[in-house]
Amino acid sequence: MRVEARGLTFEVRTGGPEGGEPVLLLHGFPQHGGEWDEVVPALHAAGLRTYAPDQRGYSPGARPTEVAAYRLPELVEDAVALLDALGVEAAHVVGHDWGAIVAWGLAAGHPERVRTLTAVSVPHPAAMAHALANDPGQKARSSYMLLFRQAGKAEKVLLAVQATALRRMLSRLGDAERVARYAEPMREPGALTGALNWYRAMSRADLARTGPVAVPTTFVWSDKDVAIGRPAAEACAAQVTGPYRFVALPGVTHWIPDEAPAPLAEAILARVRNLG
Repeated sequence: MRVEARGLTFEVRTGGPEGGEPVLLLHGFPQHGGEWDEVVPALHAAGLRTYAPDQRGYSPGARPTEVAAYRLPELVEDAVALLDALGVEAAHVVGHDWGAIVAWGLAAGHPERVRTLTAVSVPHPAAMAHALANDPGQKARSSYMLLFRQAGKAEKVLLAVQATALRRMLSRLGDAERVARYAEPMREPGALTGALNWYRAMSRADLARTGPVAVPTTFVWSDKDVAIGRPAAEACAAQVTGPYRFVALPGVTHWIPDEAPAPLAEAILARVRNLG
């Protein structure tokens, strides 16, 4: 379905019982709302109603050209506006990768809109900002962002030869069909630039400014994630003042919703069912 919010048009995948408790699912780079397709059947079976938008820069009708339009506060306000447009007062919020950063920001800044939070792969923005500034290991893991922040060059490198570099980045997902599912939309005019603008608009100040989270929270991390190290993952706990659970998935890389949908769904449902 298409949802109008903040003068933009978002593509939103919906599913589950009409009257079920709402779950907002926020995707990461360079994916889209379809990354939750193998997670949602378990949520629907548990009676939950899911909404998985293609976020700013990913939905063709929500692709501003200015880099500043992709700062974290704008992304968080998109989530609030989507909940408003969907008629959802408060939702269980789940986010992966950049979607996790938005989810953390939503829970910190608008706790009344978040019943529970399940963040996947990326820790609280303040924990991430601290790690980027102080942990040499995390600095090395995040060095790819230096390329992503270079307008024009990043697009050229990632999309060259039918997006070979982009496909290589997604290769751990397995079969070529799954890789193409995410890589092909990024080859559409303006799509990759919109997605990369999240990195270009990112600032440590915006990350560090994110306050503590008081809602019941689960953070799911995987020990083979090349982008996020254990120090940053474990630092996340200090940024949560409410009930908190840390779930570490062994042998799984960064792409948790695709690689480990069953354990992820289990972690989400455990958090939804145990508000305390």
